[in-house]
Amino acid sequence: MSIDKTSTSSGDAAVANPEAAPGAGVAVDPRLLVREQGLAGYVGEFKRKMKAGDLGSMPVVIGLIVIWIIFQSLNSNFLTAGNLSDISVAMVGTGMIAVGIVFVLLLGEIDLSVGSLSGVAGATFAVLNITNGMNEVLAFVLAILTGTVAGAIQGFFFAKIGVPAFAVTLAGLLFWNGLMLKILGDNGTINLNSDGLVANLTSYYFSDVAAAYGLAAAVTVLFFLNSFFANKRREAAGVPSKPLSETILRTVLLGVLAFAVAIVFNQYKGLPLAVVIFVAVLFVTDFVLRRTAYGRKVFALGGSVEASRRAGINVDMVRISVFAISGTFAALGGLFIASKIASANQGAGGGDLLMNAIAAAVIGGTSLFGGRGRTWNALLGVLVIISIQYGLALQGIPSPVQYMITGGVLLATVVIDAVTRKTQKSAGRA
Repeated sequence: MSIDKTSTSSGDAAVANPEAAPGAGVAVDPRLLVREQGLAGYVGEFKRKMKAGDLGSMPVVIGLIVIWIIFQSLNSNFLTAGNLSDISVAMVGTGMIAVGIVFVLLLGEIDLSVGSLSGVAGATFAVLNITNGMNEVLAFVLAILTGTVAGAIQGFFFAKIGVPAFAVTLAGLLFWNGLMLKILGDNGTINLNSDGLVANLTSYYFSDVAAAYGLAAAVTVLFFLNSFFANKRREAAGVPSKPLSETILRTVLLGVLAFAVAIVFNQYKGLPLAVVIFVAVLFVTDFVLRRTAYGRKVFALGGSVEASRRAGINVDMVRISVFAISGTFAALGGLFIASKIASANQGAGGGDLLMNAIAAAVIGGTSLFGGRGRTWNALLGVLVIISIQYGLALQGIPSPVQYMITGGVLLATVVIDAVTRKTQKSAGRA
């Protein structure tokens, strides 16, 4: 039996407190509010979220649209199929690293070693496969495991010894960078096999048009099924759920966007393998964070470590595992970056990679204060950063100015995050 979706007064969902001070607002759990049907319901919910500081991904989506409009007006080549496809491939390396950063930020911590770890992974693969002739798949797995082990070691010092994550990972930044230089040796650069496994990560495209359309259809169907069954579970539990009409509307909008992206890919070389892997990673990590007990523990630690400990959560193990995850995705991102330049060299993991990875997670909507964010934020954030880089490059603007603009965007995002958090505290939601 379906649940009535009509609106209820806030008093029905409020917890009465006769001892409250006169004029004090009554806290209402937003999960107990049922939106009114129709357009008026959407408007009311939008106003409520704005008052509570619940901006979600709206600022970054609007910002991305504005960025694309500006660069397209400056150069008509910006929104061409070729440039958009290149952006989608270029963002994957940094985006993978940003996914790991999201896990760490959810704890309210930071990992400064991910850039160096990405370089270690690329160097490890190159030496094992190219220099020593090891099987590509085995070398690939071992390269990723270097990141996992390194992240776990840093997590151990943070969780068990009590060294601040900032200090541990700052030391890691230096140590792993030195290890990368040691692995590469005197040559400094090792070229990868152009037809090999790692090289194909960013150079392979599914030229059959059915591949892009198939992925678009799969994403749309998965979204609908996830939303539909989530609503069924809420109805069975007797809590408010979204009407089927809203689920269908959201699915249609996502389907239009997904198939538009597929059309763009098919106008160039086809569906990039890198994009397929990245989308799969985002789906899996989002499921882990939102649908598993482990994910709930990560969010709990970001909210309150002491409360999590009293609830029986093994705080140390969760912390170690999160830094191991961060190291794993740093290594995976490093292999994609090595694939993009077809080599492992001494400059890998340096430059603006670390800042871009952190900025991507934060710009996408993950809070620096912990407890709020999704791995899909990495996709939005890295899209913003790479779009700015490519747009400025088309205009011939030098790198120093690109750094300044990216830094300005990051600062604006952090300011929005801080203001949003302050607003949520005022509304009793943080």
